[in-house]
Amino acid sequence: MTKKMLLSVFLLPAAMAFAQQYGGMWIPTELNEKEMKDLGMKISAKDIYNTQKPSIKDAVVQFNGGCTAEIISPKGLLLTNHHCGYSQIQAHSTVQNDLLSNGFWAKNPEGELPNPGVKVDFIVDIKEVSNQILEGTEILTEPELTKKINKNIEIYKNSQKTEPFQSIIVKPMYYGNKYYAYTIETYKDIRLVGAPPQSIGKFGSDTDNWVWPRHTGDFSMFRIYADKNNKPAEYSKDNIPFVPKHYLPVSIKDKTENDFTFVFGFPGKTTEYLPAVGVEKIMTDIDPARIAVREVALKTLDEKMRTDSETRIKYASKYASVANYWKKWIGEVEGLKKSNAVEKKVMYEGSLVAKNHEIKSTLDQLYKLYNDQAPYALNNAYFTEVIKNAETLKLAGDYYDYIASVEAGRMDEKELTTLKTKLTTFYKDYSAELDAKVTAKLLALYANKTLPQFLPSGFDKYKNETQNITVIEDMSKNSIISGRTNVNGTSLTADIDKAFSNQDKLIKTLKKDPVYQLYVSMKETYMKIADPQFTALQTKIDALQKKFMAQQMETDKDRKFFPDANSTLRVTYGKVKGSTPRDAVSYGYQTHLAGVIEKYVPGDYEFDVPKKLIDLYNKKDYGIYKDKTGDVPVGFTATNHTTGGNSGSPALDANGNLVGLNFDRQWEGTMSDINYDPRFSRNIMVDTKYILFIIDKFADSKWLIDEMKIIK
Repeated sequence: MTKKMLLSVFLLPAAMAFAQQYGGMWIPTELNEKEMKDLGMKISAKDIYNTQKPSIKDAVVQFNGGCTAEIISPKGLLLTNHHCGYSQIQAHSTVQNDLLSNGFWAKNPEGELPNPGVKVDFIVDIKEVSNQILEGTEILTEPELTKKINKNIEIYKNSQKTEPFQSIIVKPMYYGNKYYAYTIETYKDIRLVGAPPQSIGKFGSDTDNWVWPRHTGDFSMFRIYADKNNKPAEYSKDNIPFVPKHYLPVSIKDKTENDFTFVFGFPGKTTEYLPAVGVEKIMTDIDPARIAVREVALKTLDEKMRTDSETRIKYASKYASVANYWKKWIGEVEGLKKSNAVEKKVMYEGSLVAKNHEIKSTLDQLYKLYNDQAPYALNNAYFTEVIKNAETLKLAGDYYDYIASVEAGRMDEKELTTLKTKLTTFYKDYSAELDAKVTAKLLALYANKTLPQFLPSGFDKYKNETQNITVIEDMSKNSIISGRTNVNGTSLTADIDKAFSNQDKLIKTLKKDPVYQLYVSMKETYMKIADPQFTALQTKIDALQKKFMAQQMETDKDRKFFPDANSTLRVTYGKVKGSTPRDAVSYGYQTHLAGVIEKYVPGDYEFDVPKKLIDLYNKKDYGIYKDKTGDVPVGFTATNHTTGGNSGSPALDANGNLVGLNFDRQWEGTMSDINYDPRFSRNIMVDTKYILFIIDKFADSKWLIDEMKIIK
């Protein structure tokens, strides 16, 4: 943000106040019920969230710590996205039995597949506990403030009675101005029931990711199992399907534009209340750096995956994960520019200052801190993305932490077992040869994009990408970390337990490893030169952001505030709606099976279509799942304010019936994490008609349909 723009903040008239748009991510205990009913909701807030009797919240779970899922039958049948269940589908896949390519459908409960380590969390209760958590913190500053808050949280949690399968987490809201306690119930026996082939579940893959029109059947099905008393239990063949307090009826009624809809789930992270200067740094510095790193990694992986099936299966989940936010950040940058996010923030800040002049001092300080932090923040973005996407360096980081833990005397048997399990899982889907190429290219980018003062001594030698490929391949061949040389008589990729059998020898060998030494030089330079300054400035920014948030809430009495997303249960709402993202470009709100066939490219990695789906289309064998057009609806868009973590969230109609499965956002509106704009922000959902059509007609799994309550 220029100094001229900053000054203009304080010259704008109060009349240019922020115009609040409906939407937001609302805590279920504090719903904006009036606005929801004004938009068409027919049920009450108590039908959505109630601790005294069954409500919709009893059918919504957090799936494996990241996505959302919902219960759609009285037998614990769970619906989530294909991409949320992707790792589990991949884990059951082999080259000989490729469930990713072929799909999977259990023909009865006995055929459902267990998934060790997978869990789902129910929210039992939500309470505001701000007074208890903030008690005695009024005059404290960091680090004493955090210590006192953590102590108060522990005191509160210890004062609450819970079952062995329950836990309590306490989360800050409004940048620490309020605190809420969540009682959670965790189920650990979760079995794979069904998943379409990725030619349906991932149709369009990376080309269509974050894009509308969309034709992806992004769903998979699991089931929750419980003990004979319907309580959580570890996996056992004696467990029985879970009986929920509430499950969602599934509607196959036609949708029309402007129908009310709401989404219930666990959105991950938003930053809606940043100052203008913070938004500008994301738009001009941080996102472009992240994009550049991932672009190099993805291109290198894609070249190999397209020509080698074994690599494609190994890297399928990882590639999708890397590509997901790469494309999101590209859309975010474009959306922030198109929606004039920085200018809009400047105007809003001007209206706040006109009402409360004390806010000017807060904004002045934030402006200085963000600019002081800028070079360190940029280095942080490049360093963290390079280490994350160069897998061999990421592995070196794990071994670096292992050695530090051993030398500090912290490594116990449990921690060691966890590490070995993590490494075994990682090496299963790792190619040292492929990653040597990725690492070589990322080192060149890092060397060329990073200011010299942030680089290790002599790092200039990595500026040439072509030369790097030979150098890093030689490193990899001589590295135990890559698994291409032995330690304790075996390689780390072949037998983790044997490789770790002589700890002293392993550590000595690691310290001499060329990849390990490269990582150490990068890590220790970063930790010495950039991280302390970045962290110290961020601590000051966070403290001022908390103050700025409080000032916004105290000053803007006309605005109804909701807290930023932080992976806690939220409700967002809006209307079924198409969009006009660019001049002379208009999108309808609904796509159909005909669009799948239009995109069909035989044998293509992204746009192939199963023969049976083509046959169903040609015969028009749609059953009860066609709409008024005579075609099967596939996806639709609405103005619900969603983000990562809302993947798999139920999209519900005015009566609380399931009408869709949230899985993405429209590319032009991905900036909604920072600046929600109803002109561009659209969430994308799989239509329940398409989900049921695939289960019934394509998968011949009517036994699953028979479990559900279908609203026709």
